[in-house]
Amino acid sequence: MSKFYQAVGLVCLMAVVQVSCSTSKVAPATTKTATAKADSSDKAKPKTGMKAYKAVITKEAVSDSGVFMVHKVGEKYYYEIPDSLLMRDFLWVSRFASLPSGLGGGYVNAGSSVNEQMVVWQKFGDKIVLKTKSYNAVAADSLPINISVQANNYQPTIYAFDIAALSKDSSGYVIDVTKFFSSDIKTFSGLDAEMRKNYKVSRLDDSRSFIQSVKSFPLNIEVKQDFTYDAAEPPSNSETGAISLLMNQSMVLLPKVPMQPRINDYRVGYFNIRQLDYGSEALKADEKSYIRRWKLVPKDIAAYKRGELVEPVKPIVYYLDPATPDKLRPYIKAGVEQWQEAFETAGFKNAIIAKDPPSPEEDPDFSPEDVRYSVIRYVASTTRNAVGPSVSDPRSGEIIESDIIWYHNHLRSYRNRYLLETGAANPTARTLDTPMDDLGEMMKEVITHEVGHALGLPHNMKASSAYPTDSLRSGAFTQKYGIAATIMDYARYNYVAQPGDENIRFVRQLGPYDHYAINWGYRYLPEARTAEAEVPTLSKWIDEKTGNPMYQFGSGSGGYDPESQTENVGADLVQASTYGLKNLKLVAPKLYDWTAAKTNDYDDLEELYDELLGVWSRYIGHVVTNVGGVHENRLKPNQEGYIFTPVDAKTQATSVNWLLTNAFASPDWLHESKISRNIHHANYVDEIRSLQARHLNSLLSPDRLARLMENEVNDVRYNALDMVSQLQRGIWSEVYKGTEIDIYRRNLQKAYLDRMNYLLNEKPTASRFGTPVNISQSDIRSIVRGELVKLQQQLKSAQNRYKDDLSRYHVQDALVRIDTILNPAKS
Repeated sequence: MSKFYQAVGLVCLMAVVQVSCSTSKVAPATTKTATAKADSSDKAKPKTGMKAYKAVITKEAVSDSGVFMVHKVGEKYYYEIPDSLLMRDFLWVSRFASLPSGLGGGYVNAGSSVNEQMVVWQKFGDKIVLKTKSYNAVAADSLPINISVQANNYQPTIYAFDIAALSKDSSGYVIDVTKFFSSDIKTFSGLDAEMRKNYKVSRLDDSRSFIQSVKSFPLNIEVKQDFTYDAAEPPSNSETGAISLLMNQSMVLLPKVPMQPRINDYRVGYFNIRQLDYGSEALKADEKSYIRRWKLVPKDIAAYKRGELVEPVKPIVYYLDPATPDKLRPYIKAGVEQWQEAFETAGFKNAIIAKDPPSPEEDPDFSPEDVRYSVIRYVASTTRNAVGPSVSDPRSGEIIESDIIWYHNHLRSYRNRYLLETGAANPTARTLDTPMDDLGEMMKEVITHEVGHALGLPHNMKASSAYPTDSLRSGAFTQKYGIAATIMDYARYNYVAQPGDENIRFVRQLGPYDHYAINWGYRYLPEARTAEAEVPTLSKWIDEKTGNPMYQFGSGSGGYDPESQTENVGADLVQASTYGLKNLKLVAPKLYDWTAAKTNDYDDLEELYDELLGVWSRYIGHVVTNVGGVHENRLKPNQEGYIFTPVDAKTQATSVNWLLTNAFASPDWLHESKISRNIHHANYVDEIRSLQARHLNSLLSPDRLARLMENEVNDVRYNALDMVSQLQRGIWSEVYKGTEIDIYRRNLQKAYLDRMNYLLNEKPTASRFGTPVNISQSDIRSIVRGELVKLQQQLKSAQNRYKDDLSRYHVQDALVRIDTILNPAKS
């Protein structure tokens, strides 16, 4: 795609001045703005360095009309900038169009935004300069402080261009942009400083770099740059000593008059923009936050005010990519238009529409690169993903355009999860050849999720905990409410339902929160002339839903709220994971029969078995979050209750006991000989060790222990010592009982000692998201030392009771390790 993107989630993502835009590709208007006026008689005489128009834009020029006229003359590219667009606000987004594998550690992909900024073109002497323009700091033009805001937020000049010629009618300026787009300009580059350092990038190789294309549309210009950098240590293809990138530079003309914004409220989930308002009456600059949303205005405001459903002046329209397979088109359209239900709650009908791409006869100017068109892109890629980015006006939050990207292989991931998580209770999932209706329903819901991002909605991870866990075993409940309160959670499948449960919905769907959020963000408030005037109404709507879990929002950031997690369903995490594991234990022994026995091939079996281990690990992780967990409820001071409430002591202790039984006990049920002995030669035991150690380390992480220590002052009768003592006794239960220690448990116990050594003797690395704690000045090391001494004493008394050599050797080794941990100087 060659349009701007702002990525969701990923995620990670306003009232109403109508802006009319041309719907055909025409040359830009030439009306002069006050700031760009010039003496036409002076223009008629080319100044020093300028040439006549026809000497620059020769008969050989290939021209493309649009927001600027773009000319290609030989190998040179020229912009013809009209006076009327000097000092107008443009949004410039730099993104990857294509990139090498592994770039950025694998966390970026084609379509990822590198930088987004607002820019203006202005005339300065005999030059045209491109400057950044920020709306992070603002003040009304009428206020004296506006002078200071401008003086103290002077924006840098990105590039200065010589004026090559005046336009034919002297109403604009011609500049040569060839060098600009051929240069390694840091603000537009795909390689940031860290990448350049890591990959040892020395320079842009001009001989292998070129401008691939420049296209002009009525509201945007799209430039593709094929750049190759010399790099001593590239992320892939190391023998080439180079990194090649295809960058896309998008420049979009913003509306002359910004839309009236809607003030963000953190209790409802919306992507947002932020500004510092120095015109505030407060004793500091006010931080203002506006939600990102499309501009929807009712055609008939009187009917809208009467409560009738009314079509918007300009609906949100998505076109399907011409490359989309015919059999998938109905599901993609249904995924887009499923949001019509939610927009009807906000008073609009036909607010969002999906269309097939127009034929050349219907619209000869149609291009997915044209910012006037939003497109569901179907990408031939092995990537298993879909994304829903959008372009928004940084002045108001208005979403201007969006492209949903669907990668070809994504349905395979959903097929696999469908089989593993619902196969025990859902007969149609027990096959590699999932029925097309089932696959289509999954695709529809993924598209709905991604369109939700493009409507301004971020992930709401709290919604998957809104429903009582046993309600997910009810056909009547799941058919009405789905499996989570919103489509914007990562709650993909109902893994709670058990064999024998009837009429169950297994796949996610639009939920009550989606109707609530769209109404809150998009309902037109005709009586409110300012963003501030809307706030009482918007706040009232939120207050009315206080305490109802169906309408709560939680981002899931921080990792401390057990109600805000990815991939979980149900309010009771222990109960939900218990049901999930029961189902997984029924699926595991059938996996061979559903795959290799049917295909006479082991590839699918290996892929699904690896994913089965991941599902098991995910169910465990959900329960881990209860330990040291803190519930977060987004409240304002006029609402009762606390924002942060620790998980109660009983739930935390119960969760540790559950983990000892289901995560840290030897998982014999996972070892199916006809699976493991046909897909790998020797790594099964170590893979189990790795998964168990990951969750053990998570339980014994400094940030979790910090939250457990906080329980002492929050009147929660379960603290860090309680957890470590309970965990240690369970991990080393064979030592207390004198029973044989099998290979899984020996590995786990060694992992426990490694983690205790980390906490006692090493300097833990700082976490971006963890709860901060000073380990050396907290109780953590006191607890670790005290519990290790207790364990040491127990091991000494138990070592001679073991008859089998491996268990005895293991205990003796553990004693040596503990002595080294407690006395590192001796080693």
